[in-house]
Amino acid sequence: QVQLVESGGGLVQPGGSLRLSCAASRSIFDIYYMGWYRQAPGNERELVARITSGGSTHYAESAKGRFTNTRDNAKGTVDLQMNGLEPDAAAVYYCNGKRAWGMDVAWGQGTQVTVSS
Repeated sequence: QVQLVESGGGLVQPGGSLRLSCAASRSIFDIYYMGWYRQAPGNERELVARITSGGSTHYAESAKGRFTNTRDNAKGTVDLQMNGLEPDAAAVYYCNGKRAWGMDVAWGQGTQVTVSS
């Protein structure tokens, strides 16, 4: 059992940056994938980025080159550095943990990101 709590969302101007953080209730050595998803009103939840326990990363096309996903297994933290944010990035961002075969371990409650001038 693990609980995930996101923080770091907020209002940012177009072109600005935000750093989202996800704190797990314990270490996350055993959680293969730690990822960030987002859901905008009227849209399905979509993968933004994910990182394996070994540090391999995968990014959605919209995130490549601008977002960086990191994790600290011992501390149980997962961060998403987002640069060059545009209005289409506005959404509720969720932290997620998955087993290697795709089974969800936990979801966070979400943190709102708003991009507006």
